Amino acid sequence: MTPKPMLPKHRLILLRHAKSAWPDGVADRERPLADRGRKWACVIGTYMVREKLIPDLALVSPARRAQETWKLVRRAFLKKVEHEAADIYEVPAERILDVIRAVQPGIRTLLIVGHNPGMENAASLIVADGDADAVGRMREKFPTAGLAVIDLDLDGWDEITTGAGYLERFVTPRSLG
Repeated sequence: MTPKPMLPKHRLILLRHAKSAWPDGVADRERPLADRGRKWACVIGTYMVREKLIPDLALVSPARRAQETWKLVRRAFLKKVEHEAADIYEVPAERILDVIRAVQPGIRTLLIVGHNPGMENAASLIVADGDADAVGRMREKFPTAGLAVIDLDLDGWDEITTGAGYLERFVTPRSLG
């Protein structure tokens, strides 16, 4: 009998906001989701529930498209999930890691809803191993509504470093059909 793999101490879920619209005269930070983005955010939320990928805490960029993505994703959850706005709008990957390091260690599963290139670069920095195909797809392109699930064997979030993570899966709405 094969032993059951140990659960990771912490799980980080990185979600790039869903597809946004580009209305004339609207500042980048205030851009809303496009129709397709609203649909895909719901698809990802449903997937997260089905796969039991429910965070203990969500840190969400203050940009409108990220906030709207979060609201649509959380509708699928059966339990209330704490969330906070996080200073991750137009920031580099290292700043995202700094935000993660500040999370209390009692939070076992953390969701971050943010933007590229920061999300893609942070995922690439954190992930050292995982399914080769999934890692390759994630590093090639982290599209809107892309979801990276990264397992970490850390005692606390403050220990997160480059190469600390194992990519458990990488999905996109298109890959879900």
